[in-house]
Amino acid sequence: MARVALVTGGVTGIGAAISLALQAAGHTVVATYSPADETIAAAFRQTTGLPTAAWDVADFAACAAGVADVTATHGPIDILVNNAGITRDAMLHKMTPEQWRAVLDVDLGGCFNMCRAVIESMRERRFGRIINITSVNGLSGQAGQTNYAAAKAGLIGFTKALALEGASRNITVNAVAPGYTNTSMVSAVPADILQTIVGAIPAKRLAQPEEIARAVTFLAADEAGFITGETLSVNGGKYMQ
Repeated sequence: MARVALVTGGVTGIGAAISLALQAAGHTVVATYSPADETIAAAFRQTTGLPTAAWDVADFAACAAGVADVTATHGPIDILVNNAGITRDAMLHKMTPEQWRAVLDVDLGGCFNMCRAVIESMRERRFGRIINITSVNGLSGQAGQTNYAAAKAGLIGFTKALALEGASRNITVNAVAPGYTNTSMVSAVPADILQTIVGAIPAKRLAQPEEIARAVTFLAADEAGFITGETLSVNGGKYMQ
């Protein structure tokens, strides 16, 4: 059944692949982006024809207003993909409070803000699919990423708790934990470091964004209604729970 889907951080990388995969599955998709990424978003709109919306997911009021605008234009949101995220990497003994807060506010706080904006409507309509994009590093940890690992691990706990709250209302809440993926962010890693990363992946390659998107599309389907509170790892065997 066609649904209305909202993908945060949905115009680049994994988010863009998710937006396109959900569109291909027949859903009406709106992709959000940070206001600073207007040039990227314009290119995405021109290439895909998908509607986009700009707001800061770390801003509670902006999320509420953005969801209200999307709902007024496209209808109530049935599928929410919390993909927006940032990194501010540093070893903890050098990490600033600003680096810590920025990542927690976007990567974890943004999930709360967006879920809070849609959950009442989902409960009233007795349907919802929420998919939170966490990370292999939220499962295994990663030196230099205490802020990012904490936020992504927090998403997993958030997912389990909200899944319990939503189950009786036909609202499923799941997480997808990508491994290292062939995006512009990963491609910017120095070649020698990237070679080491790939060498540590049993599959001996990076994931493609479309492989992550397929996992999201599966969990977003009506037929996935008996799967909730789970974390689906797509990491080429790098970390097995």
